Amino acid sequence: MTKVAVLQTSAFLRAYKKLHNKQKDAVDRAVADIVRDPTLGEAKKGDLAGVLIYKFDCVKQLYLLAYEYDSATRVLLLVGTHENFYRNLKR
Repeated sequence: MTKVAVLQTSAFLRAYKKLHNKQKDAVDRAVADIVRDPTLGEAKKGDLAGVLIYKFDCVKQLYLLAYEYDSATRVLLLVGTHENFYRNLKR
């Protein structure tokens, strides 16, 4: 299996830094899931065409992870709760 590069946007890093350690562990597991199978996320349409959203449980709360992928890379765009998620993603 080929090595997959995981790239992070500054928006993803800002959101990730604010999380508690247990939340970061849940996000790390979600990232590992999409590295293994990038088709897990739901593809978006319109303004967000090409972006996939992976929903996962993070310390008893639903979190969303936005990413793009090709065969060699996974680009992590944003992570967070549903509140204002899509508005922030469009920036």
